[in-house]
Amino acid sequence: MRQLPAVDAILTDARTQPLLEEYGDALVKGEVRQLIGNTRAAILAGKQTRVPALDTLFVELQTALDAKVTPSLYPIINATGVIIHTNLGRAPLSDAAQAAMQAVARDYNTLEFDMHTGKRGKRTRHAQTLLQELTGAEAALIVNNCASGLILILSALAKRKGVAISRGQLVEIGGGFRVPDIMKQSGAKLVEVGTTNRTHLRDFETVLTDEDQKPKVGMLLRAHSSNFRVIGFTTQPTLAELVTLGHQHGVIVADDLGSGSFLQTADFGLAPEPTVQDSIAAGVDVLSFSGDKLLGGPQAGIILGKKDVVAKLAKHPLTRAIRPDKITLAALSATLLHYLKGEATTEIPIWRMISMPLDKIEKIAQCWSAAWGDSATCIDGVSTVGGGSLPEETLPTKLVALTVRKPDQFMKRLRQEKIIARILDNQVVFDPRTVHADQIDAVQMRVATLL
Repeated sequence: MRQLPAVDAILTDARTQPLLEEYGDALVKGEVRQLIGNTRAAILAGKQTRVPALDTLFVELQTALDAKVTPSLYPIINATGVIIHTNLGRAPLSDAAQAAMQAVARDYNTLEFDMHTGKRGKRTRHAQTLLQELTGAEAALIVNNCASGLILILSALAKRKGVAISRGQLVEIGGGFRVPDIMKQSGAKLVEVGTTNRTHLRDFETVLTDEDQKPKVGMLLRAHSSNFRVIGFTTQPTLAELVTLGHQHGVIVADDLGSGSFLQTADFGLAPEPTVQDSIAAGVDVLSFSGDKLLGGPQAGIILGKKDVVAKLAKHPLTRAIRPDKITLAALSATLLHYLKGEATTEIPIWRMISMPLDKIEKIAQCWSAAWGDSATCIDGVSTVGGGSLPEETLPTKLVALTVRKPDQFMKRLRQEKIIARILDNQVVFDPRTVHADQIDAVQMRVATLL
């Protein structure tokens, strides 16, 4: 134990000076104390019988400092073929959205300032006009994600009231988000109607009023199934039917769209997905959807609906707690502009990937395969949309399959190169669809160095 160097001895060593200049006094001192403390503990526990040489301690110190300052959140290359990959950050942003974020992050901005009057403005106005123009909604409100949007809707409009929803829509999605739990948290009362596979309009009619014709529920809610699909002997009332029924009884009708697409997914060879515009046209009072799924923008919860309904939400105390920041609003506005200008499939990355021609994908796959030698084969495969959008829907693609001795070990080496692929039939496969154009050469070269 006497052989352990003192903290001051290391700090005054000439080899420490460059570290102090690069990392700062506080960080270096803390890591030196931690290093000496760990060594002392290992000796006392019998796990270590000698004090490492000073050169070894400096190597360990450098490694510890590098690990401390290296961000845990950093960009990677997605070669999995999952377009909206929740674990990999969902939708990548367009160049315009990135530029808008950087602009407002760098400078002071008009987040809550009205340039016309010179007085305080409202951050809620940002992106509202674009959303109204794109969808035909009377009003819009932005929050930090779709889950908080649903909680706000239920808390502000249905607290201590019954909310009728089909049993087939009591969903649980990733991260433990469960509709019944959200209902309970908001103070709304869950009223289940119908069955898992079949719910009729008459099921909602039976819970609207009691024997004395007094209201039993204050809201009818449709929730998107997100990441699962019920098939076979099934039925659900249309949103338009729910709206007509609800309005006949003076009950609010809400629609939790989940992904929320502005484009017709059937045009890209995918199953039809209800669009935001469809919900507004159906006359729904309020709806919510995500900003970072099929919209292709930043994480946000977007709420649209009737002017008086959205006004109630905007005044609710919870709204301030879940409001978005300037960077989110800037990226969202830039993303919405792509739709307004009719350039979504060329400028928004996820729609560019969804609409990517198969022959273009095959050309990239063949180049990779040729560069990677005999262990690589170009094969048919499928890409998935992901992110709780369009469950079980796939797009035809071309994969490059690598035959390697230990696929798991090879995947680990790929991760060190910041490339994420997947294993299929004991082969490591790469899907060019989800690789950005400026990353194609990097994938080719990095993988070649590993073979």
